[in-house]
Amino acid sequence: MSTLADVKPGGAADAASARGGGSGALARLDAALGMIVEIPVALLVAAEIILLFSGIVARYVLHTPITWSDELASILFLWLAMLGSVVAFRRGEHMRMTAFVGWAPPAARAFLDVFAVAAALGFLLLVIGPAAEFAIEEYEIVTPALEISNMVRAGALPVGLGLMIATALIRLGRVGSVRLVAGAAALVVALMAAFVLLQPALAGLGKLNLLIFFVGIVAGTVFAGVPIAFSFGLASFGYLALTTKVPLLVVVGRMDEGMSHLILLSVPLFVFLGLLIEMTGMARAMVAVLANLLGHVRGGLSYVLIGAMYLVSGISGAKAADMAAVAPVLFPEMKARGAKPGDLVALLAATGAQTETIPPSIVLITIGSVTGVSIAALFTGGLLPGVVLAAMLCVVVWYRYRGEDLSHVRRPTGRELGRSLVVALPALALPFVIRAAVVEGVATATEVSTIGIIYSIAVGLMVYRRFDWRRVVPMLVETAALSGAILLIIGTATGMAWCLTRSGFSTDLAQFMAGLPGGSFTFMAVSIVAFIILGSVLEGIPAIVLFGPLLFPIARQMGVHEVQYAMVVILAMGMGLFAPPFGVGYYVASAIGRVSPDEGMRPILGYLAALMVGLALVAAIPWLSIGFL
Repeated sequence: MSTLADVKPGGAADAASARGGGSGALARLDAALGMIVEIPVALLVAAEIILLFSGIVARYVLHTPITWSDELASILFLWLAMLGSVVAFRRGEHMRMTAFVGWAPPAARAFLDVFAVAAALGFLLLVIGPAAEFAIEEYEIVTPALEISNMVRAGALPVGLGLMIATALIRLGRVGSVRLVAGAAALVVALMAAFVLLQPALAGLGKLNLLIFFVGIVAGTVFAGVPIAFSFGLASFGYLALTTKVPLLVVVGRMDEGMSHLILLSVPLFVFLGLLIEMTGMARAMVAVLANLLGHVRGGLSYVLIGAMYLVSGISGAKAADMAAVAPVLFPEMKARGAKPGDLVALLAATGAQTETIPPSIVLITIGSVTGVSIAALFTGGLLPGVVLAAMLCVVVWYRYRGEDLSHVRRPTGRELGRSLVVALPALALPFVIRAAVVEGVATATEVSTIGIIYSIAVGLMVYRRFDWRRVVPMLVETAALSGAILLIIGTATGMAWCLTRSGFSTDLAQFMAGLPGGSFTFMAVSIVAFIILGSVLEGIPAIVLFGPLLFPIARQMGVHEVQYAMVVILAMGMGLFAPPFGVGYYVASAIGRVSPDEGMRPILGYLAALMVGLALVAAIPWLSIGFL
């Protein structure tokens, strides 16, 4: 998460809306809702950047720390997460699995897209009452620094959920087919009613309910195209409501807990940084110098693609932003040299998986926040595994392009190479600026992204003279939407993880994994297979939030270093995320490269085999992950 939105966000429901047009009143209401949410959420992202950077200046430069800055940042963060979720829901950008939906006939696809909205609406209606109750209960709690009611922060939950309910109703109203909407809504209501009627039977099934709710419901809704966050929420809410006597506001409390880790504030800030380096031309400058260095070598631009993704990944932390920054620069020239489009998109997807451990990856930040592993250690340990996988990909590139005709390619002069290097130096310095700030104690892992943002703005304005002020607000809104989609998954996945722990599943899992023959070798092998599967179905972040707290203690018991285990888990999930036919990252790479996904299916097999060899080396040689700690 890396974290990736749907390739075709709106889906057939939005297509039906476009055909039907909806009423003019609903269209105006939708536009008004967009304005109501998008302007405040853009201001919230900007406010967090200013607040955290001010905290760095006050503490490190003025030596007068702002005691209330973290508290205010936490309050604003929950509002950013919930309003960002609203923006993502309105745009149809919540993460969902579309493989099976995409294979369905047009009529079934249209129904499933509407069903996804109706199912999400069902969850929102069920949880908004407990969310309001939770916010009211927080009224008596006073924050220590600002001395204001915690209800100011907790109120973001019912407000965000309420706005998503309004959004869902508008989207359903604009579908343009009453029959389609009625059928989808009726199916959702019938399924919920069936579970309520079966409650007496469910109460006596014990742990079999885990299979019904956390396998059956989650798998059924995810494969039907329901956004992952709402699938998790429906399973957790149903499990607590129908099989336990736990108050339902516990679901909201766990959502609040999952979305409120201040370390996660670096997610939107690094997402914005990724958009910023593309807009200011910094990514283009880095790619240009690599192209001049290797463009005259057989397969040289493929090596450039691998190296560019490594460099850009170290800055943005968001794989979609990485691919969008690199592919448009390299693909036209690579196609002109005879590269097949399918091979290009296959390599782009493979580099997305290869760079999952490059700091400041959002998945690294997430794994640190939910497992307690040091973020600084993860940032240090993630560099070399990425190099190992890059080397494996380079072997495949060398083999495939060993006979490439370069007679028409001109080798750049030393002057041209030197000029491109000088131009790229400010951009190439950014990863070192970020890492130096963390190592020297200037900023925390949460704050350091703001240093990168200020640096990128300064370089864009004064060095590259490319800074489109008109794009700033849309970029802030886009940042909030992607972050909201990610954070809502973390919130609902935290609720599900709590339910699994409370049920005793974590104890059973620990006993099963610890009892496997072969000790740590078998444990690592099973973990790799499991997380490749989880990465393809759930994507990295929800899988980490669900299973990280359960498996990392077992890894420690097995004698596996937690940083090495984190690298193995992240790389395995990356392979699943970018591997067809289920990995959504592969389809995002296809969309960015404007290449049919079918064309890359065969070429990616060789790259996946190379990644598996690299992953096996990382799993077998602990030094690759912990040698520099």
